[in-house]
Amino acid sequence: MSHSATTEPRRARRAAPDGGRRTPRRRRRWGRIVLLSLVVLLLAVGGTGYWLYSSLNGNIDGVDLDKALGDDRPEKLPTSGQNLLVLGSDSRAGDNASLGTGKVAGARSDTALVVHIPEGRKEAVAISIPRDTLVTRPQCTTSDGSDLPQAERVMFNSVYSQAGPACVVKTVEKMSGIRMDHYMEIDFAGFKGLVDAIGGVPVTIDEPIKDSSSGLDLSAGTHTLDGTQSLAFVRTRHGVGDGSDLGRIGLQQQFLMALLSEVKKQDLFGSPTKTYKIADTLTAALTTDSDLASLTSLADFARSMNGVDPATMETIMLPVAYDKVDPNRVVAAEPQAGDLWKAVRSDSEIPESAKKSPATGG
Repeated sequence: MSHSATTEPRRARRAAPDGGRRTPRRRRRWGRIVLLSLVVLLLAVGGTGYWLYSSLNGNIDGVDLDKALGDDRPEKLPTSGQNLLVLGSDSRAGDNASLGTGKVAGARSDTALVVHIPEGRKEAVAISIPRDTLVTRPQCTTSDGSDLPQAERVMFNSVYSQAGPACVVKTVEKMSGIRMDHYMEIDFAGFKGLVDAIGGVPVTIDEPIKDSSSGLDLSAGTHTLDGTQSLAFVRTRHGVGDGSDLGRIGLQQQFLMALLSEVKKQDLFGSPTKTYKIADTLTAALTTDSDLASLTSLADFARSMNGVDPATMETIMLPVAYDKVDPNRVVAAEPQAGDLWKAVRSDSEIPESAKKSPATGG
């Protein structure tokens, strides 16, 4: 969840290396993927009674990937492993228009995670695709049914606005060789609504943050952020560290850990009323593939993940290098990226060398 590329200055979005006061690496690794599990579990327990079920079920939008993509897709894994593409949409339309997200037309997928759940569902890995990665966009059928020809060197986060979610799935499948079994998308309004529904999330920062772009203005210390402030917190870039995207990712991970702690503290699962409110907010902002577009399917998927231990979850950034033509952009680094995708395809352990990115932020 971040600024559209066209709203930011033309400068190198270089990532700062891990270290300093940021959350320890092990804890940050699984924060975002646990949030996905939280979403699914909330939906699974939220539908008590037919009218509740019908209300929540009707909120969910579905995308028929099989119809949109046809047979031009990688084969399914020979194992029972699952691959899920998770997108954070930054649409400026509808409920999102009043959230201070900029004035860019359309929407982009500024947060993208390929979540791989190996056979046996005991652990999971989430691979983050940097928003500024230059990719080859395959030929796609857009959301309105028109044809979009293949194009090279397009920004990854522009594919969503150009052709819709099915084309994002196809692009990821082409670059990874991995078939996406499922798709999930949540927009800004859903994120804000989640925080407001639980009454805010406390975060502690060591230094003040003031970012005119995101609207965030916080003094050092502990603050309980409402939905609007939380959205600014996870989107801020200019007010922290060297102004890099990795600094923003560090804040996102810190916030998600705080969010999960607040959920546990409040025992939301013991409060049907609050759980329903959260589930209603999320389902209204949720888009999935057609196979998951019901509470029953989401509940079944959640139950299949019961054996996953959050302590074993890991988040990896796709290894990238700065583009030689445009240093404001990155490209997949080889052989690291190829080795990473190969390990996922084979359901095998990811080598340490495949987790290292040449684009270190310098």
